[in-house]
Amino acid sequence: METIVFLDHGTIPAHISLPRPNFCHQWHQYETTTPTQVIERLQHATIAITNKVILDSQVLAQLPQLKFIAIAATGTNNVDLDYCRSHNIKVANIQGYATRSVPEHVIAMIFALKRNLAGYQQDIANGEWQRQHQFCFFTHSITDVAGSTLGIFGNGSLGQAVATLARAIGMEVLFAEHAGASQCRDGYHPFEQVLREADIISLHCPLTPATTNMIAKPQFALMKSSAIIINTGRGGLINEVELINALLTNQIAGAGIDVFTQEPAPISNPLIAHSHLPNLILTPHVAWGSDSAIQTLVNQLIDNINSFHLGTDKNQL
Repeated sequence: METIVFLDHGTIPAHISLPRPNFCHQWHQYETTTPTQVIERLQHATIAITNKVILDSQVLAQLPQLKFIAIAATGTNNVDLDYCRSHNIKVANIQGYATRSVPEHVIAMIFALKRNLAGYQQDIANGEWQRQHQFCFFTHSITDVAGSTLGIFGNGSLGQAVATLARAIGMEVLFAEHAGASQCRDGYHPFEQVLREADIISLHCPLTPATTNMIAKPQFALMKSSAIIINTGRGGLINEVELINALLTNQIAGAGIDVFTQEPAPISNPLIAHSHLPNLILTPHVAWGSDSAIQTLVNQLIDNINSFHLGTDKNQL
């Protein structure tokens, strides 16, 4: 009988129905798991479920009974895949579940920033409307989304879904080639060209050594001063300190950030420290989290576990 341990069940909202695997098993779940609790909780587990809890080689080496890791997310950087491959631990992730939720979040952020909704909300709260003595007032620029150019970094299912929505509302889409690539693949444009030409940048890349801090001071210098940047991919794709500097010096016009280098982000994080900026919209890693997307995620999570039990390899990496 399999022993299944869900290390961070608290990442699934309470109102979402989580099915159980359809084979005989023992089920244990914890709202959260700290690094010092992982080995104890997985000591007798044959199947581990993790969303963000780190399972590196040092941890995995102490779990001889572990046969399968079901990642309750798309990102895999919290699991040492090389160790798993060399020690016959199967791993599966969640794929294609948020192709409505994330793109809608991106588009919502684009509209909010291009129309400066947060800035106007702050002005009304501060009494600016009353001081103006007019039926309306214009303390922030308002620019159209239709007709603007969206540069997308990452051409997976989410990047493609964002492109579909963007084109539907009249945006031109440019997919960026990898930084430093010697030539462009069909359908892609040079990395630096996209930075220069885009009115909006949207990031949908995995976080790897090659993509860490791929948007930093040199890249902000290439962007239009009227450009905005959206990151619903991974926090480390953007250098957070240099993003704040770019906003404070008007090097770019705005940013919408859903992911952070450390989550939850501490008060000392430069984005949190400057959350009062009218052209900075922060959300707590929830772009993926519509009810329908999370239900799809948990259904797929259990399907992956059932598939492993049957000896098939659904979504295995």
